[in-house]
Amino acid sequence: MTVTRRIFIDKQSPKAYHALVQTSEAVRATAADAGLDRALVELVNLRVSQLNGCAFCLDVHTKAALRAGEDTRRLGVLAAWRDTGLFTAPERAALALAEATTTPSDAAAQEAAYAEALDVLTDDQISAVIWVAVTINAFNRVSVLSKHPVH
Repeated sequence: MTVTRRIFIDKQSPKAYHALVQTSEAVRATAADAGLDRALVELVNLRVSQLNGCAFCLDVHTKAALRAGEDTRRLGVLAAWRDTGLFTAPERAALALAEATTTPSDAAAQEAAYAEALDVLTDDQISAVIWVAVTINAFNRVSVLSKHPVH
């Protein structure tokens, strides 16, 4: 069955969407306070959006990553970050933790990601990375289910 019409739930329920935006602003401040670079936050946003297949968020956060100074080469290999030497230990830990947050049913991967994060990130940074992943997961669902177009 093909659905031809979608409701942009952000427009249909603006109070709920505004609350999500406010949450993302608080999370952005939390990440900055924890010492997470904006480029790293955007890498997390992008990796989670890749996992969720959210074209709209991939478009938005690719532009944001570039504005934050991220390198196009690293963006190009982000989906295979484990197979490159282009990412630092803290970035790798954040990406693994973001993936574990996005796919929490893999308990072994979640434990491994958390252990890696504890080795290289502060408690505040771990919390911030998880909040970034939770927030972008929510935005991904809004965009995927609304079928927000990429222009």
